[in-house]
Amino acid sequence: MKKRRGLLSGLSGIVLFSLLAGCASGRHLQNRLSVLPDSSVLVPDTLGSVHLDMVFQLPEHYLSKRNRLVVVPQLLINGEVREELAPVVADASIYDKKLTRKQKIEGYRDRYDTRMKIDDVSKRIDIPYRSSFVVPDDMETGYVRAVISKDGCGECTGIDTIDIAQISNPVSLVDVKKGMNLVWIEPEFVIRPKIREGRGEARLQFLINRYDINMELGNNRQEMESMTQTLRPLFADTLAQLRDFLINGMASADGGYAFNTRLARNRAASAREWVIETLNIRPEIQKLIKVGSKPEGWWPVYEAMVADGNPDSLAVKQILTRYTEGNDDVQERYIRKLPCWNDIKNKYLQKDRKVEYIYSYTLRSFTTDKELLDMYTKRPDAFNEDELLRVASLMEEDSKKKEVYHTLMTYFPQSQVAANNLAVLYLRDGEEEKARHTLERLDSHSPEAINTLAAGYVYAGDYERAIELLQEVDLPQARYNLGLLKARQRKLNEAYHLLKDFRDVNVAVVALSVARNTEAKEIMDSVEDNSCLAEYVRALIDARMNNDSGFYKHIRKACEQESLRIRAAGEPDFIDYRGEAAFRKIVE
Repeated sequence: MKKRRGLLSGLSGIVLFSLLAGCASGRHLQNRLSVLPDSSVLVPDTLGSVHLDMVFQLPEHYLSKRNRLVVVPQLLINGEVREELAPVVADASIYDKKLTRKQKIEGYRDRYDTRMKIDDVSKRIDIPYRSSFVVPDDMETGYVRAVISKDGCGECTGIDTIDIAQISNPVSLVDVKKGMNLVWIEPEFVIRPKIREGRGEARLQFLINRYDINMELGNNRQEMESMTQTLRPLFADTLAQLRDFLINGMASADGGYAFNTRLARNRAASAREWVIETLNIRPEIQKLIKVGSKPEGWWPVYEAMVADGNPDSLAVKQILTRYTEGNDDVQERYIRKLPCWNDIKNKYLQKDRKVEYIYSYTLRSFTTDKELLDMYTKRPDAFNEDELLRVASLMEEDSKKKEVYHTLMTYFPQSQVAANNLAVLYLRDGEEEKARHTLERLDSHSPEAINTLAAGYVYAGDYERAIELLQEVDLPQARYNLGLLKARQRKLNEAYHLLKDFRDVNVAVVALSVARNTEAKEIMDSVEDNSCLAEYVRALIDARMNNDSGFYKHIRKACEQESLRIRAAGEPDFIDYRGEAAFRKIVE
């Protein structure tokens, strides 16, 4: 049975440089350079950096006295050379003497700044080597090999190559965008009373001490027609039932309080009669329309003076703040004594008298799915939020759901459920900008909406912002998503602790990344996922657990997907299968 390589984890935040198996003597072939440790798998750290720490071992008589040894480690990703690392240069004694003489006589400049001298080539020589490099985030598999030359220049003839280490990055199997766990909210449909309110005002002019409305005076006709235009839909609506209606006349500040209050009430009564007559309101509804009066007070006068920049406004304000008890008559008495009274009377007393109306009504509730769908096509304005959410849930096509959510947010722009679900639909269609815009318009966010907003940032490639949002949310889906992002950052221990309570392929991959092979197997045994990706993960587990029959069963299925077939050919965990014809037939 083959001796498999199992990935060993280092401490958090430290590069993993794992020795998997093999003798301490290195990969010795007769008179060949070897490397210690002989079977290593490197795992990128949280910054994507990989560190090499090894020894090149030269056997006895590997070099002649006239040789220069040049060892160039190369990083290969998916079979292509991506980077050449710092070379090792070692000169035997005669080569070193000739080079030194050439430098002195001819001013020759060696292309290698750092080199070592070997005085006795008959002995075994150990050359320590350390180097670092950064791998791309999307790297699937890679390895480091060394190109070895003894011809003196290091570039004319590559006489040998030797594999140094494999680079394992199983977490690259996790597609963070596809893996985002979005929360679709399906609230329980509850029938609630639909109480709505309205208010408005008409600014009217009256003859002194009169309360009848003269339509030819000032803008009275336009004001009253505007009032009736506002109210006509209410009284004509067969779905609406009036609850209460109050018309208040605003009592002027100038003059006796008691007289002005009665006058204002009578003016409100005139407005009531005009509305009843104009809209032909039924007698039983007329009883609900009440009249009253409210003091306008002196504050509007003060505000008009301030807006006009009148310095005497300060004196008026002092009176208003000092004499707050009683009615307007007390304040009026002192204001009339001000030297600026005539100016106030002529310029700042309101010539219009305001009639204010406030009302509330109940709309009929829609209780069955059939009624909801029928009335939605006729009167979407008569729906409350719960009813519109139910209509959206009844739509089978996503495009229809979007339409309902758009309508809903027209009437209820702060609906958390509608905004969240609409954003989810946008993300499914790849419209992440619309998803973010939909959620960012909310004044506040539910945990579900924050989770969806974070997913929107993930789709846009802003992972840092997504992490900031997810860290604020106590929601299982948010914890899962945060775990995927931590895995992408290669903060694998953090990712594992966030994800360990979940069970799916992504979690199994993270478990493999922290060498929890048994746990990864338990997860994959429990999930009903036969996708090519799931089969690939099972093949990784079997390779680490020396289960040859299981490995071949799963890798055949996995390699039906072209990208996984290409990856399998360079997968570090599959290195011991590369020499087998059955494996080569699958991946080639």
